Amino acid sequence: MKPKELGALLLLGALWGASFIFIRIAAPVLGPIWLIDLRVWIAGIVLLIYAFIVRKLPDFKKEWKYYLMLGLLNAAIPFSLIAYSAVHLNASLTAILNATTPLFTAIVARIWLKEYLSVRKVIGILIGLVGVCILMGWSSVPFTLEVWLSIGASLTAALFYGIGSVYTKLTFTNTPALSLSIGQQLAAGIILIPLSVVTVPTVTISLTVMIAVLGLAVLCTAIGYLLYFYLVEHVGPTKTVSVTFLVPLFGIFWGILLLNEHITLGTIVGLIVIFIGVILMNGVQKTKKIRV
Repeated sequence: MKPKELGALLLLGALWGASFIFIRIAAPVLGPIWLIDLRVWIAGIVLLIYAFIVRKLPDFKKEWKYYLMLGLLNAAIPFSLIAYSAVHLNASLTAILNATTPLFTAIVARIWLKEYLSVRKVIGILIGLVGVCILMGWSSVPFTLEVWLSIGASLTAALFYGIGSVYTKLTFTNTPALSLSIGQQLAAGIILIPLSVVTVPTVTISLTVMIAVLGLAVLCTAIGYLLYFYLVEHVGPTKTVSVTFLVPLFGIFWGILLLNEHITLGTIVGLIVIFIGVILMNGVQKTKKIRV
């Protein structure tokens, strides 16, 4: 990997790690649905403008139904679940739970695609689940009902990313990555409109919250996807997916730096064990979709 490509990978990890900070700031004020609807609409429009500039506008006429399903599985549901969990969990913990995405992807691929699971992959899944248990057992977060529901929401979001990845592999062939991203974001925005109408925030939105929303949509989603596509094209999906390891590390870093979050021994041990599980799941690195 050349220095330019390594720099792009580090920047992508930093941006996607920061997404949990922006969500942690904005979700309690706007509510999960409104925040995510703003995120996908702004990101989709920014990417659409970029596609117009580079003359790569997508055509959704024939496959609009498939894009709606993609937006539901790979954005609307998981994005909203993560935003909900961020109301009750700190950004560092949410970022680490999101690192289980490759483990869930392997399970979905085994069930849906009948992909072979080697002994190493099975061990990786089990170790990853043990890491989640360690993370929860040693966490300093008080385990109220809301916290347990938030943990479940984060893990369910990772599961839906796995489902979305497999759905993409089965449904979209030879579709440009930029078209997939634009279609996914705009479709998710359309899907969330009915829920947004009935969950309009009644509080005054501060400048900090507005900056968090723009940072999440423009930096973490629109620019983040452009970096992702660049890396997939120049170094391939296998090396690009190594960003999975960087996102939680940057999530923890930004949480400490910007939100004064405290990291416990359980957080570090749980993170390491989850990473070991993901490393053993090396075959899952063929997956082309890792989301935040």
